[in-house]
Amino acid sequence: MWESVARLADADTGRPGAIQGVQRIDVVYCQAWQYDDAPARLAERLGVHPRTLHYSGIGGNVPQSLVSSAARDIVAGDLDLALVVGGEALATTRRLKKEGRKPAWSHPPEKKRRFPFDTPFEPGEVAHSIFEAWLTFALFENAHRAHLGAGLDEYRHRLGELLSPLTAVAAANPHAWFPVPRTVEEVIGPTGQNRMVGYPYSKLMTAIMDVDMAAAVLVASDATADSLGVPADRRVYLRGWGYAEDPPALARRTDLWRSGAMEAASSAALRGAGAEVDDIAHFDLYSCFASSIGFALDALGIDPATARSAVPGTAPEQSVSVTGGLAYHGGPGSNYLTHALATMVEVLRSDPGSLGMVSGVGMHMHKHVFATYSTTPGILVPPDDAAVAARGTTAQTPIVDTFEGPATVATYSVIHGRDGEPEWAALICDLAPPPGNGAPKDRGSGTAEIGARCYARLTDPDALRQAESDELIGRLVNLTTDGNGTNTARL
Repeated sequence: MWESVARLADADTGRPGAIQGVQRIDVVYCQAWQYDDAPARLAERLGVHPRTLHYSGIGGNVPQSLVSSAARDIVAGDLDLALVVGGEALATTRRLKKEGRKPAWSHPPEKKRRFPFDTPFEPGEVAHSIFEAWLTFALFENAHRAHLGAGLDEYRHRLGELLSPLTAVAAANPHAWFPVPRTVEEVIGPTGQNRMVGYPYSKLMTAIMDVDMAAAVLVASDATADSLGVPADRRVYLRGWGYAEDPPALARRTDLWRSGAMEAASSAALRGAGAEVDDIAHFDLYSCFASSIGFALDALGIDPATARSAVPGTAPEQSVSVTGGLAYHGGPGSNYLTHALATMVEVLRSDPGSLGMVSGVGMHMHKHVFATYSTTPGILVPPDDAAVAARGTTAQTPIVDTFEGPATVATYSVIHGRDGEPEWAALICDLAPPPGNGAPKDRGSGTAEIGARCYARLTDPDALRQAESDELIGRLVNLTTDGNGTNTARL
């Protein structure tokens, strides 16, 4: 798959054979199979001899970060031509597993390597089973809803209005894994085929990694493209980018409803292009879950009511995806953004002179990259990464692992089993009581200062049902701690 898309990217230049001069190969981390040396094996298959071979870590930000790194080296005069490629065959590995078989693919490593998860969880996240992306992004989603003051049913309908048009884009995308248009109610309505996963997300509102997909892009200097004879109408220029990170621990982010890092990274990408957000004609905002889109729209200052992803050929005020997004186009591990880049290239070629923006989100809404592109070149000045990171730094809240006493729900999500029934809820709690209730006389076993937070679980069946009909954020709960370091909340 890697070889195939690399050769397609080569042919797409209009001058097949250009790839023979590639000096650097970046391969996006692959979850479907481990190789002994993936970039070297790919170079061998392609018959090329790059001086730099690199295999990436994980995260939805990775492909653009690799392109940005190559661009920085090109601007510095240290690189002329690079290849960024990635792919997954997770649908095939899943099928083989169901059949009781294992892949018998080439060049396995001598020893199985550990998954390169580079963001350790907080002890409280481990103790309260807060691991899955559909849960962590749902926690941010509900905080966003409470900040807006929207009702629960009203807000879920808004999410459906945001996501349903993505299904239409995927339906018109020949490369999409799920080319099926769906109505708002089909997207959000809990059914046997669309069970609730982590409130407010149903299955059709979550990214799907079990796909077989690959994509590649070539990155070159303009002078190199000239020397290779690449026609001008095949070229799309990187005009600006930005990268920043939010605190890895969820509860440490004082504002659970926004991303300071997104604001900084998107501003840098626009500033590099000499553009304002209204100048951007095409977007592909990372869409693993609706909260990543919502946070990006807020960071860019775009009204979600006007943000609609449209089928190619229509002209909405703002569109949020050119591919259909990770839930409907398919989200192949860390490589979705390479597909977004390849699609954006085609979109911009068909709309010469316009500007397009892509974004990527890594880990649990932690790592953020934005980039602007156009068929019209500009003077590319790499951003000051330290300055962008500093601008993205936001206030942080201390975390305690265990606490007993009163607390206030800062955000939550109800986790459902495969039968669709609610099983428990994950909570992030503020340890200061709401205004007017007064400080508790006994802070219990926790000794955290006012303003700290902790994680907790809610298991009462009646409370779980209530949490999906009435707003739980802002409610006072009482926390107790068991011998395993788990905080249990009671309304």
